[in-house]
Amino acid sequence: MSTQAAPQTVATTRRLDPASAALAVTESGHPRRWSIMAVLGAVAFMAQLDFFVVNVALDGIGRSFPGAGVASVSWVLSAYAIVFAAVLVPAGRIADQWGRRKMLLSGVALFTLTSAVAAAAPSLGVLVAARAVQAVGAAMIVPTSLGLLYPSFPRRQHTLVVGLWAGVGAIAASAGPPVGGLLVTLDWRWIFLINVPVGIATLVAGALLLPEVRQPKGAALPNPVSALALLLAVSLLVLATVQAPGWGWTDIRTVALFVAAALAGAATVERTLRAEAPVIERHLFAGRPFTAASVALFLFSAGFAIVLLSTALFMQEVWHFSPLRAGVSIAPAPLASIAFAMNAGPIQSRLGRTVPAVTGTLAMALAAGYWLAAVHTAPDYWGGMFPGLILVGLAGGLAWAPLFAAAGTLAPERATTGSAVLNMSRQIGSAVGVALLVALTPQATTTAFDHAWWVQAGAGIAAAAALLVLRPRHTP
Repeated sequence: MSTQAAPQTVATTRRLDPASAALAVTESGHPRRWSIMAVLGAVAFMAQLDFFVVNVALDGIGRSFPGAGVASVSWVLSAYAIVFAAVLVPAGRIADQWGRRKMLLSGVALFTLTSAVAAAAPSLGVLVAARAVQAVGAAMIVPTSLGLLYPSFPRRQHTLVVGLWAGVGAIAASAGPPVGGLLVTLDWRWIFLINVPVGIATLVAGALLLPEVRQPKGAALPNPVSALALLLAVSLLVLATVQAPGWGWTDIRTVALFVAAALAGAATVERTLRAEAPVIERHLFAGRPFTAASVALFLFSAGFAIVLLSTALFMQEVWHFSPLRAGVSIAPAPLASIAFAMNAGPIQSRLGRTVPAVTGTLAMALAAGYWLAAVHTAPDYWGGMFPGLILVGLAGGLAWAPLFAAAGTLAPERATTGSAVLNMSRQIGSAVGVALLVALTPQATTTAFDHAWWVQAGAGIAAAAALLVLRPRHTP
């Protein structure tokens, strides 16, 4: 085996020539690395929060557009989910070629502009279109933000900063319902409008602080057939999953979409194995940690999506809480996540990635088990819902960071693409979780939500099993 170091692929910052930039990254990182961390954390939080915050606003959106049915309004969520999942990996590969800083700032600008359009949307069609384009901006932001973190910090701090970055995502996911519940009491349009000043501020800060990172000139562009096949596979899969509860899982349209997604997926795999520069390179899955994280993220995200929606819906539909009260009642989960996410680096340094990730996934299963035993039709927040929410906070705070940290096991020039693949697994899992929840709860009854919580428990246990089965055979 060759011991020669991999070619340095980190480009220059404004103040350093290439050799000095490489030395700074290796030894001490970028001199403004913590300011860079703040900017990247802010944009990642904004992009990921918007996926979850809209859930509690659908009723208000429906009332604003008379004549719009539930199926039509649901496309405010579905359009974002489909486009975001489909564009993540192509955006990550393009960022490596074009420049990660340039891609991220373009994504922030697009996300901010479309947020303003969504806030001012005069019709449901305009709102859905704005959400679809907004998802493109989010897909340009999320994997690229992690791809910029790695070269800004020395390797000894990678576990810490990836833990913080993933913790931001966990907090964004858990904070969606409380933040949405608060903003929707003013007007659902504030959910989008609040992104505008945040986006402008981070755009200015990013332009001033972020370094540029890209692959060397002359690197091969992603194979176009591979990129198109992946785009079709993911979008068709998520579309089928989103529409199946309404159409029926055996409806000819649902079956046709799943078959088309399978064919496109097979073409993606074929290109991955045979193309010179596929959009998903087979080398990404050569190591067990990345493969385990990809599988576990899909399973854990499916269960976590059930957590976020089922708790909010149960408290509103069964216990008849207001959207604001339900949102505030969920707040203990993100607060607990913060406590564990802030210590993700030291936890991983002491225990490795597998132990905290397995503990987190099992905590999600335990939360479901507790709710199955303790939550009933009669409202009992403190004895019924609250302890499970603390377990959910433990799950998010412990699991997200080590799962996303698997991107750090890849070569530095693959960090953005690896992050995109991991985020794609999470988005597809989230879409599956939402679809399963909708299918299992056609009527808002305690029995229906019990079925959803059984699936949540199964997802957590399956994610833990995947991590244990695929864990590295030897610890370096």
